[in-house]
Amino acid sequence: MSFSEKVHLAFRRGETEAVVTMSRAEIERAQALGDADGEVFARYSLARVALRQGDLRAAADYAHQGLAVALRSGDRGLEERPRHVLAAVARMSGDLARARELYRENIALNEALEQPKGVHSEYHDLAFCELGLGNLEAAKVLFACCREGVFQHGWDDLVPYVCVADAALASAEGDHVRAARMIGAAESAFAALGQVPDPDDAADLALLREATLGVLGAPEFAEQCAKGWLLDPRTAFDD
Repeated sequence: MSFSEKVHLAFRRGETEAVVTMSRAEIERAQALGDADGEVFARYSLARVALRQGDLRAAADYAHQGLAVALRSGDRGLEERPRHVLAAVARMSGDLARARELYRENIALNEALEQPKGVHSEYHDLAFCELGLGNLEAAKVLFACCREGVFQHGWDDLVPYVCVADAALASAEGDHVRAARMIGAAESAFAALGQVPDPDDAADLALLREATLGVLGAPEFAEQCAKGWLLDPRTAFDD
């Protein structure tokens, strides 16, 4: 298993210390050998850890460092991950207009690189930007397209994220019962994979949980969330 595969799996499992240790060792190895690919992914991984810890400045610094290495290498494919982090930093800092611009740029880059899964991920995040900017219909269309893509391509690792998206949409539409159920469905889907959410989605889930709990109250929220845990995400959207 390659470094990128190992560190990606460790990050998805929430093994932050392991990610940091592996990434720092990889930076030393890659710099010694002039391996731009390894160095960029290692700096990207450190940036993701910083995002998870809420240190947006450090995340941006690591992403800029990785992007500088990518640009020097002349390999456009290496630019994509650092640019994704910079968009996430903008989104998590509340600069949704800037984040939307960066996600659109990265969509174009992923399309040029013929990376459909990368295109999907950027559209997922773009949809959250549209939702945050009050563009409900645009977000609804994007979420539906993303959901269709996940199930059509069999991207099982992305199933929890379509549940997060539906919870966010339900909350925005005032359907707090469905929001609670889809929060439960998302948590169940993450647990089934043995994973934790990516930093921006974790932040979205926390805000959704707080808002939905505030509207429904603890007993109703717990009941609906428990029902969500029993849902099959592949049929939950037919309700």
